[in-house]
Amino acid sequence: MSTPPLPHVTEDWDRALAVVAHPDDMEFGFAAAVARWTGQGKQITYCMVTSGEAGIDGIEPGEAGPLREAEQVEACRIVGVADVVFLREPDGVLEYGLHLRRRIAHQIRRHRPQIVITNNFRESWMGGGLNQADHIATGQATLDAVRDAGNRWVFPDQVSEGGLQPWDGVRQVWLPGSPQENHGVDVSETMDDGDASLRAHRAYLEGLGGDFDFPAMIQQNARATGERMGVAFGAGLEVLEP
Repeated sequence: MSTPPLPHVTEDWDRALAVVAHPDDMEFGFAAAVARWTGQGKQITYCMVTSGEAGIDGIEPGEAGPLREAEQVEACRIVGVADVVFLREPDGVLEYGLHLRRRIAHQIRRHRPQIVITNNFRESWMGGGLNQADHIATGQATLDAVRDAGNRWVFPDQVSEGGLQPWDGVRQVWLPGSPQENHGVDVSETMDDGDASLRAHRAYLEGLGGDFDFPAMIQQNARATGERMGVAFGAGLEVLEP
């Protein structure tokens, strides 16, 4: 069966917040889209829930965490993102619940985005392969935190004591890599930026071991998505309306 064409996602917004579990999550397929938008003058903030300290088998977490944070900051610089937040929750053992919702709602109230980008929380990825627990927990908590952030009586201490105001201005939540993708982004002109952003995670990519070429895989996926959009390269995502 042929896959249906993908319409281009809306770009009539100015501020976005990306909330993902690990350094590198945005770079595995969506950094080129971010480069497109920062090139348009849009403001995008990254919020890393963990520092990815459990992600490199050969490096102790105490060393890996700061290393991966530094790699993420450089990856962000390449695609024009200057604001990077690290919540430093424990990598590999994130749990969906009030604690995570609270921390993410705080970031949404602080940054007041119109678009929120987060981890695909479906059981699998577009094209197959099981998802990972931290991604699922972060994506689900972020979706709920979008609603939490708009209700002054949910986590009210952030309003009464923290000086933040409720924010109900999130128009859409985007899930890159979702098996239920229904939109795409034309990244034909920014694929090189996305590739360079991924390669900034040098220690992580080396730590994965083997000879598999992840940048080549991402380019192949982008070419397939681009075909569905009628462009050279595309990045797919699922759009949710809160």
